[in-house]
Amino acid sequence: MEELEHTCPLPRTTLIEPALFTPETSCKCRAPHEKLTVEQARLGTPVDRPVRIYADGIFDLFHSGHARALMQAKNLFPNAYLIVGVCSDELTHKFKGFTVMTEDERYEALRHCRYVDEILRDAPWTLTPDFLEKHKIDFVAHDDIPYSSAGSEDVYKHIKEAGMFVPTKRTEGISTSDLITRIVRDYDVYARRNLQRGYTAKELNVSYINEKKYRLQNQVDKMKEKVRTVEEKSKHFVYRVEEKSHDLIQKWEEKSREFIGNFLELFGPDGTWKQMFQDRSGRMIQALSPRGSPSNSPPREFSPSRSPSPPSRWAMPRTSPPSSPKGASASISSMSEGDEDEK
Repeated sequence: MEELEHTCPLPRTTLIEPALFTPETSCKCRAPHEKLTVEQARLGTPVDRPVRIYADGIFDLFHSGHARALMQAKNLFPNAYLIVGVCSDELTHKFKGFTVMTEDERYEALRHCRYVDEILRDAPWTLTPDFLEKHKIDFVAHDDIPYSSAGSEDVYKHIKEAGMFVPTKRTEGISTSDLITRIVRDYDVYARRNLQRGYTAKELNVSYINEKKYRLQNQVDKMKEKVRTVEEKSKHFVYRVEEKSHDLIQKWEEKSREFIGNFLELFGPDGTWKQMFQDRSGRMIQALSPRGSPSNSPPREFSPSRSPSPPSRWAMPRTSPPSSPKGASASISSMSEGDEDEK
């Protein structure tokens, strides 16, 4: 600390440790601290004479808009040393309003920003010449919009007139007020969220009736989530069934085409079964047809008016009927003699 009081701190070259806190005593630099213009500061200064830039604010709910403003301030000049003044809870509540974070929390949030070299606690609401001289401040960085507070139309008016003001640009779409507005707008959602995470109704300043309502809503949301999960699983199951059905139908169509092809190949007009049937029919007809007569047998003469009939062993010769019983007996005896001759 003793070395800090007699030498001007240099900008941080490492991010291993957080930024320093400004000592209570004034900055006593060994290097001459003559007044600089913006043009001189942009050209660069000696290593042991950094350009000391001061940026102040509340920095409640420290967000990217704050960090971008400090980044711009840090990069205004080649050899810049950024001091960030953070106002106390007492001053902030008096001139601006209640904060979400305490002053100690806001100090610690700023200490861990990579662009900050030094933190000045309990910063004044209005910058006086004595304050600027005490801390050897060369320039004050802030956005260019007039900041009306503490009965003044612009608390930085005298800084601008002295040529010590360097403007930065605000980041659109993000601010502490925007963040608080989101929380207030969705108050019920965040109250239910914290009840679900174990916070008590007393800690959340929630009435008994609202607590029961929020818990009931949480149960309803859980049921909705379960139903949604079941619906998703059902959709997945139906999709799988449809996919399987499509595969089965496709396989059935393939098997049907294969069956029809085989059937036509077997039973069609030119199919295998017809050919087999014709072959077997030919064999049966050939087997049932009579064999031809020998070639050396004499040809038989047939009556042109009658078809030939095969001779029968038992064919009896036609004889004229006997005219008398004696003739009949003579005929029978002659037939018996003929049979004996054959034997």
